[in-house]
Amino acid sequence: MNLSNLKPPAGQQHRPKRIGRGMGSGRGKTATRGSKGQHAGTGFSLMRGFEGGQMPLHRRLPKRGFTNIFKKQYAVVNLGRLDKLEGDHFTPDRLVELGVVRKLGDGVKILGAGELTRKIRVEAHLFSRSALDKIQKAGGEAAVIGAAAK
Repeated sequence: MNLSNLKPPAGQQHRPKRIGRGMGSGRGKTATRGSKGQHAGTGFSLMRGFEGGQMPLHRRLPKRGFTNIFKKQYAVVNLGRLDKLEGDHFTPDRLVELGVVRKLGDGVKILGAGELTRKIRVEAHLFSRSALDKIQKAGGEAAVIGAAAK
């Protein structure tokens, strides 16, 4: 069995309707377009979402919400995850290298979920208060880097 042997079940595929091939075909003259009207002539194309002049659905529905164009997207890492990794010095580049973070975005933020059982040094753009407390309790060091440093 391979892809070149695959075929649709019998009766699933229909022959295309051959229209406008003369009066004897049963689909000649108007070629299934009916007679007269906007749709009958050549060159007709319907605008997407057009509802015959009725206010289209995408204009009837209310606009909701707001998108903040200045929003920062941080890659989030929990302390419990750092505790399981090898090594004792973690930077954003090292976290990408280890596969903990896929995309850095605007930086890395360290959160305090999980337990920290050893002394580590972490460099990141942001830290939650609980993460800072846990790192310092374990005897480690937390360094703020980048534009977030004040």
